[in-house]
Amino acid sequence: MTAILIGYARCSTDEQDLTAQRDRLRELGVSEDRVYLDHGLTGTNRDRPGLREALAAVRAGDTLVVPKLDRLARSVPDAREIGDSLAARGVRLSLGGQVYDPTDPIGKMFFNILATFAEFEVDLLRARTREGMAVAKAKGKLRGKQPKLSDKQQRELRRMHGTGDYSISDLAEVFSVSRPTVYRVLQRVPAQDGGAAVSGARA
Repeated sequence: MTAILIGYARCSTDEQDLTAQRDRLRELGVSEDRVYLDHGLTGTNRDRPGLREALAAVRAGDTLVVPKLDRLARSVPDAREIGDSLAARGVRLSLGGQVYDPTDPIGKMFFNILATFAEFEVDLLRARTREGMAVAKAKGKLRGKQPKLSDKQQRELRRMHGTGDYSISDLAEVFSVSRPTVYRVLQRVPAQDGGAAVSGARA
């Protein structure tokens, strides 16, 4: 049976476009009809329909192609588990054209470094958000019937949303607010931010 290339691409928010990732997969030789997608799902969420379909589609001798490792997973355990599972099935994993070889010590180290950085980026954003919220609370800005999020927190929420690494659900969890609150913050853009309001928000 002829080995084939199976592609996978993901973006974290509904507003993001997958065109660049799909173009990259095409450059790497993946046919358009063999590309599986997840739209509006973060890499920290392992339960993704597109990922499940891609993993189910590959067979021994095939290659799973992703533009970058952080599109596949945003945590070291998930990245290792997926990589090891594919290797055990005889499936190769290509990260932007670089094939991961778990039997090669250098390749394995490089893979672990990429996974660590992907996880670190998420942890860093969350830590910065928590620090900002702690400072605001210490200054008494989170008391009583004050707005659920301070101006600083709203700016941070919009900044995190703009990175494309967080879904609406992720932002609601990080800031301990409801999804409708997140949508209201994204729609209510101050003039000094120079941003555009989010349209078609769904609760």
